[in-house]
Amino acid sequence: MLLKENIPVTYVFGKIKKELIMVAIYASAIYLVHQYYDLREVSIPLTVPTILGTIISLLLAFRSNQAYGRWWEARILWGGIVNDCRTITRQVLTFVDSSIDGDEKWALKERIVKRQIAWCYSLSRHLRKQDAKQNLEAFLSDDDVRNIRNVDHVPLALNELQGHDLRTLYKLGWVNEYQQVTMDGTLTSFMNSMGGCERIKNTVFPATYSVYIHWLVLFFVLLLPFSLMESFGILQVPLVIAISSAFFLIEKMAIHLQDPFENMPTDTPTTAISRKIEQDLKQMLKDEMPQVTDMVTNNQQQKQAAFYIL
Repeated sequence: MLLKENIPVTYVFGKIKKELIMVAIYASAIYLVHQYYDLREVSIPLTVPTILGTIISLLLAFRSNQAYGRWWEARILWGGIVNDCRTITRQVLTFVDSSIDGDEKWALKERIVKRQIAWCYSLSRHLRKQDAKQNLEAFLSDDDVRNIRNVDHVPLALNELQGHDLRTLYKLGWVNEYQQVTMDGTLTSFMNSMGGCERIKNTVFPATYSVYIHWLVLFFVLLLPFSLMESFGILQVPLVIAISSAFFLIEKMAIHLQDPFENMPTDTPTTAISRKIEQDLKQMLKDEMPQVTDMVTNNQQQKQAAFYIL
């Protein structure tokens, strides 16, 4: 899911609760040491943390942009999946003429569309390292369930089954070779989107970059009380906490955004997108079903009329 608005303050600061507690203890300890041991000569000019804070801000901004780029690319890939799901459904429903042998054709078209819905849910769970076979029985035939029972990469297996059914449509003459090539291109687009998501998932953000920035932030926090003590006294404690929280929050935000498939509130909402795809594709099936039923009924009436004439 995505948190849009009315985000609780407890949720925001809960992410850096441990860090803020440690900063509060450290800043208070520095104040007490200055008061009871009269270490006024231990003072750091404010320009030192100012320069360091500026450098850290630039590094955090760069890292946040890179993390958001990964998140946004994941969202673009899933936006492409939405479009391709609607496209493959439209192609199946419109390319295959149901005026003849409507029941058989309708069964195959329905199987392909529902399998595509299952593919979206399985890919979402696969990217999050969850059970990709969970709750797919509602969309798959018994044969499909048996075919994916012992496979590790469920979305890949489902896409392969889509290819087999596409070949069946072509062999039966229900689509021509140009339509077959077009639909195969849509299936290839699914593979490209899945590969892009897996690339983001499996490409780890450089750990050294994260560690260096984190240590710089800690060093900045360690210097800050010594620079603020002379001017603000006891007030340096809340000031240090407030300034530190800003740096910690930005750092934590970048950490969450850099991995958009970790089943966190900041993830790309793949489950919600899959649910929307399910609604759209089922609506397209529902809109098509009366037309198929009417065609079958008309064919039956024509056959009966021909029988009576004979």
